[in-house]
Amino acid sequence: MAAEIKIDPMHQFQIDPIFGSAAPGDPFVFTNSALWMLIVLGSIWLFMMGGLKRELVPGRWQMAVEGITKFITDMVDTNIGPDGRRYVPWIFTIFVFILFSNYMGMMPFGIVPGVHPFTVTSQFTVTGVMAIISFSIVLIVGFWKHGFHFFSLFVPHGTPKPMIPFIFVVELLSFMVRPFSLALRLFVAMIAGHILVKVFAYFIIQGLQSGTAMSIGISILSFVFIVAVNVLELLVAAIQAYVFALLTSLYINDAEHLH
Repeated sequence: MAAEIKIDPMHQFQIDPIFGSAAPGDPFVFTNSALWMLIVLGSIWLFMMGGLKRELVPGRWQMAVEGITKFITDMVDTNIGPDGRRYVPWIFTIFVFILFSNYMGMMPFGIVPGVHPFTVTSQFTVTGVMAIISFSIVLIVGFWKHGFHFFSLFVPHGTPKPMIPFIFVVELLSFMVRPFSLALRLFVAMIAGHILVKVFAYFIIQGLQSGTAMSIGISILSFVFIVAVNVLELLVAAIQAYVFALLTSLYINDAEHLH
C-alpha cells in the first residue's frame, strides 16, 4: 500500500533562510523571499535593457517596453493630468514589479529538482511596503501643495453643516484604510490562487493513489480545475498590477486636486 502523501498548501509561502540562520539577532539572513525578489528585479532589468535599444525599426521586445511605458503614461495623464508626469516613475515601477512578481511565481520552475518558485507578492509585508510608500506620497503631496487645506478632502462639497463632523470622521477613516486595502487586495488575490492549485494537486495525487474509477475521475476533474485556475490566475496577475497602479494614481489625484 502506497504511503499517503500529505500536502500543506501554506508551505509554499514559508520564508526559509538560504544563507545565514534564523536565530534572533542575526542581521545577515538571505531568504528564499529575498532570492526571488532579486530574480524578479533581474528579470525586469533584462526586460528594460533589451527594450531600450532605440532601433529605427522597433522589434517586439522594444515595442513591449514602449507599450507598457505608454500604457502607464496614458493612465497617469487620464487620472491625474499633466501634473501627473512626475509620478510616472513610481507608478511604472510598482506596476512592472507586481506584474513580474505575479508571473514569476506562476512559472513551472518546480519541475527542476530543488527549485521552489516563490511569489513575493504573496507576502503582506511586500505589498504593505508598496502601499505605505504610495500612501506617503499622497500625504506628502497633499500637505506640501495645500497645507492644512488638505483636510477639506474629507468634507465633500455641499455637505450640510450639521453633518460635517460625522462626514469628516467617516471620510477620514475611509482615507486611512486605503493603504491597508491596497496591500490586502493584492496579497489575498495571489495567495488564494496558489492555495487552490495546491489543493487540487492534492486531490489528483490522492485519486491516482486510490486507483478506483471514481477517484481517477476526480483526479481528471481536478486537473481540469487546475488548468482553469491557472488561466484565471494569469488574468488576475495582470489585473492586480493594473488595479494597484490605477488606485495609486487616483489617490495621488485626490492629493493634487482635492476632488
